[in-house]
Amino acid sequence: MGETIPVAVPRKGRPLETVLERFARRLDVADLADEITSTLRHEKALTKGTLEREGTSVYHRLEDYSTVSDPTKPEYTLIRDDRTGKPRRIVFDSVTIPLTEVEGVSDGTEVLLVGREEPFRALRTHEFALGFDSADLVLEEVVELRPEPLDRIGDVNARIDPADTDVQVVTGLGDTVYHTLMGTPETVPSATSIDRDFLEAYQGELCIEPRYERLVQAVLGTKTLDGVDFSYPRDDREEEAAIAETGLGVYLTMTGSTARDHGLLLGERLFPSETVLLENESEITESVATVRTVLNGTDLETALAVGR
Repeated sequence: MGETIPVAVPRKGRPLETVLERFARRLDVADLADEITSTLRHEKALTKGTLEREGTSVYHRLEDYSTVSDPTKPEYTLIRDDRTGKPRRIVFDSVTIPLTEVEGVSDGTEVLLVGREEPFRALRTHEFALGFDSADLVLEEVVELRPEPLDRIGDVNARIDPADTDVQVVTGLGDTVYHTLMGTPETVPSATSIDRDFLEAYQGELCIEPRYERLVQAVLGTKTLDGVDFSYPRDDREEEAAIAETGLGVYLTMTGSTARDHGLLLGERLFPSETVLLENESEITESVATVRTVLNGTDLETALAVGR
């Protein structure tokens, strides 16, 4: 009988979809990935109110979706969503994926995907050897703050103090968006590049999401932020609107269209944000290393490729 290797994954959203796409490509489980993704998108639409609520209760839908008797079928669970009224929302809980068709894997070896609100923290507490989470959380929690900026993703692991955690980044999955510096024409002089050099000479407010404060400090370096004061969007303001009001800020962009709609100029892409494969080095066994190899690979087109 082979081993079952648990892997922590996000419970919902783009990071979970990216992980499922990775498993679909590497392990030929496209139907399973599509089933989970479509179910969670449907439930998100119900929670947001963009889809008319069905006659069945959330508890009946949860029972219909989950197959407790067969671990190779997905199970789901309920959480309180942070939207108005705190509705209950169906999210991913677990599923088992056999690896019998993968070359070099012992017969009977399985991967158990386990949903976690914060997979990175579950790895830090040694609950899992492998997991997937946003690269942002690594910067927000464990990367050392230094005067010089963090320019390359390859430097992330070097900035993680091994006395603080055994978790390291293995690779990214390619679902890249960027933390981007942006400002208004009134704040940025004509023909001036909105980049780290501009920010180093800048004195004033920089609008960011509160949860990104440590990340921005790590990416820009504490020296660059001398004379800069962080401000934050009010609860009722969109991030881009708050940055336009402040004059300068950092936020995630993919196309930048929303920022431009608010009259903002896009500047330097400061750092890529991706879903990443993580490992707790102290928990790696031969079987875990084999699973890690299956999930890693040269086919990944990622800004976060750190290599092994």
